[in-house]
Amino acid sequence: MVNVKGRWALVTGAARGIGHLAAVFMAKQGCNLILQGRTKEHCAKTLDEVKALGVEAYAVGAEFSDLAQVEAMLSEIDAKGTPVDIILNNAGIQVAYRTEYLKTPASDYEASFKINTIAPMMIVYHFLPKMEKRGFGRIVNTTSGIRLEPEQAGYSASKAALDKVTMDLASKYDGTDICINITDPGWCRTDLGGNQAPNAPESAIPGVVVGAFINNKKSGRNFAAGEFHNMSLEEAVAKAENNFPVYTGSVAFV
Repeated sequence: MVNVKGRWALVTGAARGIGHLAAVFMAKQGCNLILQGRTKEHCAKTLDEVKALGVEAYAVGAEFSDLAQVEAMLSEIDAKGTPVDIILNNAGIQVAYRTEYLKTPASDYEASFKINTIAPMMIVYHFLPKMEKRGFGRIVNTTSGIRLEPEQAGYSASKAALDKVTMDLASKYDGTDICINITDPGWCRTDLGGNQAPNAPESAIPGVVVGAFINNKKSGRNFAAGEFHNMSLEEAVAKAENNFPVYTGSVAFV
């Protein structure tokens, strides 16, 4: 299992929900943190919480629907000289639930793809060459298990696209110490998931972060967070390394 103490992780969507829980969990393992929110101020509570756990941390602000802000955020991190070893791309948006789904506007797709697909991949592409030079990296992109719901077409399409580009990219790094995988937190009671969701946000821990700790040089897997609920980190890592097949492009995600 990877020891993340002293390493730096970028956690997007860290102001609330599962991103907040992921950041706190990583801090408890001694991991230093860059916390992304729409503004730095949105991350103030999380920042105070993780610093109280004894790690180094700072916040960055970027509205992911504005890709120029994403570029500016990346430049800010570079200017600080922070060696980003781990990326946990939690930030996302569900723009609308369209009962009249045949009237889904193009704007649903435009907003969803910018925030849920393009922005996280801009982050990945930016830091991957730096990870290659250091010979280590862990990338976990958050997907969704949503299926058969045209009412949420923009959201589901953008997550399906994120799955595809992440897994295709992962195939180039399988067998190296840069591990690229996805995680599905399940339907949780967050601002995105809504109050009717069946699962508490805490049920996604440690599943949404387990990809940061794996140590068997495997990329291209979907770590469904619900399968790790109530496990210790050690138990979760052992399960992740031994019970999740690598996506080959010829079979569906497991």
